[in-house]
Amino acid sequence: MSRVLINRLGQAAIDLGALALAFWLAFLVRFDGELPDWGFKRLVLLMPYVVSLEFVVLVVFGVRRFAWRYVGLNEAVRIAMAVGTSLAILLVIRIVTGWLVPEVPWLRVTLIPTGVLIINAGLASLGVLGARALRRITVERSEAARHRPGERGTPIFLIGAGQAGAIVARELASRRDLGFQPVGFVDDDLLKQGAVIHGLKVLGTTDSLKELCTKHEVSQVLITIANAPSTVIRRLAQQCEEGGIAVKIIPGIYEIVGGQVNLSRIRSIAIEDLLGRAQVVLDLEAISAQIAGSRVLVSGAGGSIGSELCRQVCRFRPDRLVLLERSENALFEVHRELTASFPDLDVVPVIADICDQPRIDEVLDAHRPKLVFHAAAHKHVPMMEWNPGEAVKNNVFGTRTLARASVTAGVETFVQISTDKAVHPTSVMGATKRLAEMYLQALAKEGQTRFVTVRFGNVLGSAGSVVPIFRKQIAAGGPVQVTHPDMRRYFMLTAEACQLVLQAASFAEGGEIFVLDMGEPVRIVDLAKDMIRLSGYEPDVDIKIEFIGVRPGEKLFEELLSDGEEHDRTVHPKILVGRAGAVTPAYAEQVLAELRSVMVGPPDEVFPTLAAIVTQLDAKVAGAERASSPLASLRPSMSSEG
Repeated sequence: MSRVLINRLGQAAIDLGALALAFWLAFLVRFDGELPDWGFKRLVLLMPYVVSLEFVVLVVFGVRRFAWRYVGLNEAVRIAMAVGTSLAILLVIRIVTGWLVPEVPWLRVTLIPTGVLIINAGLASLGVLGARALRRITVERSEAARHRPGERGTPIFLIGAGQAGAIVARELASRRDLGFQPVGFVDDDLLKQGAVIHGLKVLGTTDSLKELCTKHEVSQVLITIANAPSTVIRRLAQQCEEGGIAVKIIPGIYEIVGGQVNLSRIRSIAIEDLLGRAQVVLDLEAISAQIAGSRVLVSGAGGSIGSELCRQVCRFRPDRLVLLERSENALFEVHRELTASFPDLDVVPVIADICDQPRIDEVLDAHRPKLVFHAAAHKHVPMMEWNPGEAVKNNVFGTRTLARASVTAGVETFVQISTDKAVHPTSVMGATKRLAEMYLQALAKEGQTRFVTVRFGNVLGSAGSVVPIFRKQIAAGGPVQVTHPDMRRYFMLTAEACQLVLQAASFAEGGEIFVLDMGEPVRIVDLAKDMIRLSGYEPDVDIKIEFIGVRPGEKLFEELLSDGEEHDRTVHPKILVGRAGAVTPAYAEQVLAELRSVMVGPPDEVFPTLAAIVTQLDAKVAGAERASSPLASLRPSMSSEG
């Protein structure tokens, strides 16, 4: 017999014993300890039925699923509700039986005095709750006893005296092995000042944090604010840096399950904490209705965005997830991860290049997905300036190949991942993504497949992005290289971006360009300074910041909407929908044929055609001719790069 089963049987026996004892004591209390013969007979006769009923109601209310060592107010309320329901049922039975006794005299032996029932309810609540409270006290004292008196751990303040803070305080009290000794709370809510939570007092506000740390000899603080905004984390980090105080955080502390948090995840603040936003609230029913039980294909499944999309999709239990990726190693890694995390899902790895039309046709025909997320793309701006033909082949014609195959295979919704660099593009990469957007808008005019695009800015920590580059430069002792003092970019966490992509897909009608709310743009030099400070160094003192000049194709500022696009809010506050006029599919194919003819030529031949097509299509979409393409400004920089 397993240990878990033995433990559950033991807990069930304790509950049954507590309920039986409560019923017996209720009779004794009701009759002042002198139980009459008829009362004793009814006690013995009815105890099995009453106890069984109360136990079943406890199970129905989920009381039996609670972890005893974490019993608290929520569990106490649930126990009281369960016992109250049992009391109501027994009182109804008592009333009905009382009505029937004149007609059926033998039912008199089943009558339980009302006073006994009420007393029993109170004693049963105390017994069931008391058993759990005793277990919690025993465990906590046992764990505390395993540590010698001198092993108190590092003194630490908990910033945030809300529900999350209370849970963390309780957990830390029983987990001395983590090496932290909570001293008290710090909270900006004036109504909480002086309050005591799990033995810890709220000592002051964050404005007096430095003085409190000095007074109580505390050198570390732990942020215990559920779903703390990045602005709050940044302010606290700056305060603590000025006072020489270390700051810790628990990632995903809003994910409190069963009154517990994963304290093993306590770590120092990272740049993602300073740039991240509040937790995304999703319409899970809408997303689940589209994905659950359906076949989904993700192109570029081994990339930063593609792999995160796969993780998010798996949580909604698709019938099959097809991982389309041309990199063998990247595909191997994401497939291994997903099959380990979701062993019961049908996850199919497919090595294929989106530019290989026969192979793509074969894959789409074999798997017949309902939903396609197209994340495969060349994305590095300078690299595409030097290889414009490859950018066109992959980002434009690869998208065309996958889109056409999706129509043939009967795909219901096709979602393309795009970039803010596609708005008024000044780079080859941005121009190719803009062409892909407009081609899908044209294709949305015919057939049954809904083609939509989701556009957003940079994602933190993606392969080749600025954050991992800065980390390597800081680890090497600098300098940290920034292109321009005024360079700004929109940033978003990869998980947040992918969650919003799934949400936007559930809104798809066909032809839309969904734009994610990226918040405020961040100066890259400020990002570099934050990362240097978080690494324990002082910018331009310990590690230099070096400005190296704007690279080919880069803009100082990015935009999320072009001039010809009308946009409006969707039902989700973080998703805009842009709608613009679209050219006909025939016209789109005509201009792509022109581009294909020069795609394999030298860069100097690819670029003018690409610039002209973007200008031409943008003018048609906007409904007015533009004087010149923004791409023309790239021509000198490309020539200078040689």
